[in-house]
Amino acid sequence: MDKFLSHISTINNIDEAIQCLKHYLYSTKIQKALDFAIQAHKNQYRKSGEDYVIHPILVATIAAKFSQDETMVIAALLHDVVEDTSFNLLDIKNNFGEDIANIVDGLTKITEIRENEYKHYKSNDKTIQSALTFRKMLIASISDVRVLLVKLFDRVHNMLTLSALSPDKQLRISKETLVVYAPIAHRLGISTIKNTLEDISFFYIYPDEYKKIDDYIKTYQAKIEHSFDEFIQDLKQKIIHIENVEIFSRIKHYYSIFLKMQRKGINIDEVLDLLAVRIITSKTIDCYNILGIIHTSYKPLISRFKDYIAIPKENGYQTIHTTVFNDSKIFEIQIRTKDMHKVAEFGVAAHYKYKEGFLSAATPNLKWLKSLEIDNDDVVEFYDETKQELFSEDIIVYSPKGDTWTLPRGSVAYDFAYMIHTDIGNKAVEASINNIKKPLLSELKSGDIVSIITAKDVILRCSWIDMVKTTKAKKAIKYQCQNRIKKINELIAINLLNTIFSRYAKFILNEFKGFKLDKIATNLDTLKYVKRIIEKKVIKQKGIFARLKMQNLKLKEQKFDDIIIYSNFTINSIS
Repeated sequence: MDKFLSHISTINNIDEAIQCLKHYLYSTKIQKALDFAIQAHKNQYRKSGEDYVIHPILVATIAAKFSQDETMVIAALLHDVVEDTSFNLLDIKNNFGEDIANIVDGLTKITEIRENEYKHYKSNDKTIQSALTFRKMLIASISDVRVLLVKLFDRVHNMLTLSALSPDKQLRISKETLVVYAPIAHRLGISTIKNTLEDISFFYIYPDEYKKIDDYIKTYQAKIEHSFDEFIQDLKQKIIHIENVEIFSRIKHYYSIFLKMQRKGINIDEVLDLLAVRIITSKTIDCYNILGIIHTSYKPLISRFKDYIAIPKENGYQTIHTTVFNDSKIFEIQIRTKDMHKVAEFGVAAHYKYKEGFLSAATPNLKWLKSLEIDNDDVVEFYDETKQELFSEDIIVYSPKGDTWTLPRGSVAYDFAYMIHTDIGNKAVEASINNIKKPLLSELKSGDIVSIITAKDVILRCSWIDMVKTTKAKKAIKYQCQNRIKKINELIAINLLNTIFSRYAKFILNEFKGFKLDKIATNLDTLKYVKRIIEKKVIKQKGIFARLKMQNLKLKEQKFDDIIIYSNFTINSIS
């Protein structure tokens, strides 16, 4: 675990928490917020028995470490005040200003899930509450990403103190953290937070697997460190002429090791690249100079080479990744500049930490957040689909013009078509992948150059909805097919009514307005209701003779083996 977060997990008294916060950021306004929070949470305690206010102070400390943004730190200090104390949002606004009040309001709305918001759902309350909380969190974050950052820092401290809760809560919270909050940290580019959340969740969800990895690392730690030392000393000699270079070594975090074991079906002693080396330099050109030296000095695994400096990840991450052999061992090497390192460690938060500096790469990229189908009426469906999209690994593909597109791993060319534009997806007929014509359901790989061939008209492929990976493609297919089914049902409804009122066909054509015709085709009660409404209108317009003729329009139930037919005509048999 990161040293800073490891230290945070050991703090259990107010004075030490305050000193830790002051070490990273302090001002008279922060002191005012500290005093306010301490007073507001007086006589409140956590499950562990600690003073409750320690939690918001340490959340604020994490915010200070990762952002240095006074507004965010104060919002973190006050994030539970409106929800858990007698103070309201107006108190926050009057004392600390509108900006802070807006962030606190966003955080409060996330947790204010009322019973009437989810009582009509059939799923269990915990699922609905999680889904509604998740959607509210994303909605609040679109206008100010600091809401999402504070919520993320809040979850980090909750995970660091998870041992105080019951085992069932530990498991539930860890699962949610692994599939929601860790992927969000990844999307925001905060690798330290992502790795910490993954490893703590891994500890609670798969304790046996965690222990196996932990035991192995501890058993071979001396041997691993010796391998690191030898390789790094050799590497330092080879790049000694390049100025301002720092080299760090690390063992990959446990959850990433576990994922590699699961994907490849191997044991930990078969994981080749447990060892990772990070080289940090001052200039971008030196990253490539160092790469050249490494590739000419050690045997590289070309399939493992990735240049995220030339093609940054969607979250702004920039680093050269390469993997090399040395003395029968494999080392993964990351090469980046100091600026790139700050962005990789602090992600979107670096935008606030260095907002008066020179980190152009730290500008928040929230394209992924704004593209989510937040207006989906089915909140559980939205929750499941978005979790899947956030949790998936990414690939990068290219258009023929060289534009880059980020897609979830496992995406097919049809996903790419919809990613370009919904209209392209609707009319797609074929794909060209690396100048070779391929079916639309061909799976894409990182680095593929993809173009889409379209027809003039929309082509429905309703059965493909489970074969695409992205939420955008699924939604577009679902929308197109639902519309087509609706139109078919409307035509069926008109045929049904025209058949029932065959002698009044010209008259009733004007009576369909105002009715949802597609419902008539799928619901017998709706058909009967609409039939009665039209009968009344016919009688009113046509008089007493129409009333007599309406006797023949009664829908009678007629059974034939296992089939029931409703009709105002007599049916002798069916075949």
